Amino acid sequence: MNILSACPAPLMQHETVQMAHGAGGRLSQELMQRVFMPHIQNAFLDILDDQAKLDLPPGKIAFTTDTYVVSPVFFPGGNIGELAINGTVNDLSVGGATPLYISTGFVLEEGLPLTELEAIVRSMAAAARRAGVMIVTGDTKVVGRGQCDRIFINTSGIGLIRNNTALSCRNLQLGDAVILSGTVGDHGMAIMTSREGLSFHSRITSDSAPLNAMIAAILDEVPSIHAMRDPTRGGVAATLNELASSSSVGIEIDEAAIPVKDDVRGAAELLGIDPLHVANEGKLVLVVAAHDAVKVLAVMRSSEQGRDAALIGRIVEEHPCMVVMQTALGSRRIIDLPPGEQLPRIC
Repeated sequence: MNILSACPAPLMQHETVQMAHGAGGRLSQELMQRVFMPHIQNAFLDILDDQAKLDLPPGKIAFTTDTYVVSPVFFPGGNIGELAINGTVNDLSVGGATPLYISTGFVLEEGLPLTELEAIVRSMAAAARRAGVMIVTGDTKVVGRGQCDRIFINTSGIGLIRNNTALSCRNLQLGDAVILSGTVGDHGMAIMTSREGLSFHSRITSDSAPLNAMIAAILDEVPSIHAMRDPTRGGVAATLNELASSSSVGIEIDEAAIPVKDDVRGAAELLGIDPLHVANEGKLVLVVAAHDAVKVLAVMRSSEQGRDAALIGRIVEEHPCMVVMQTALGSRRIIDLPPGEQLPRIC
């Protein structure tokens, strides 16, 4: 038997992910060294231990985790890799935390092109650099064809909470202002319009972006923010309902004040979807005392992610735990939670 011919082919002789890339052997090491490490190398990962040993400043930390299963993996305005980093950065930031460290877990389907995997890893590294966080540990598993859809990514993150903040969805007070950082529905409509079977032409791109720099600037100016949330799955409608329910208050919003891009509005009407129910991956819903609203809006509008920020509503005593919208036609209607899964595999 020719021993050389029996050895598995080196990584670069394969164009797609093989089951052996997840077996912990030579191909696994080559996958790490040639696809992952060149892009996300740092002092923590270089050690190649099973854990990262982290230095944390004194204080309270925030810890979060999320799993990304978006389809398609590449979409207008981004891909699953940067979406995973931005999502975890934002989940930490809306709690008043400064994101520090992120872990990554990959489930790869046999047959995934290595060029696509490397493009995803490269975009994750770029997103982490942009947000100022470090990817400090990770894991890779490979499953057979048909056992997952190309690639799933789990990210977990740790951040340090500012001493002078006490953000909570239970902090809403009567008279508070409700502020939205920009146009709604961009991410969800970008995913929908890029899926196979939708033939209309669209220029809609995802709004996936890290919000930590904008949030830090807001908290520097107004530390007494009452609540912040990023309106991802379920959109602005779900976020506002969760806030109203948690604080047992009513929320009134003005339809004319809610920024929606014309392309997004048109696509949503075509699909019969309310833009308020569509996921966003680079937007912020913020609640603050009314007398601080002008300062918050000024800070938001000075940043790239908040240039379309708008005051969209207020906290009221009437209809506790409900969200009511003043429509552009002069009527009022209840904005309820989305009735079900309108947009599966959206993030």
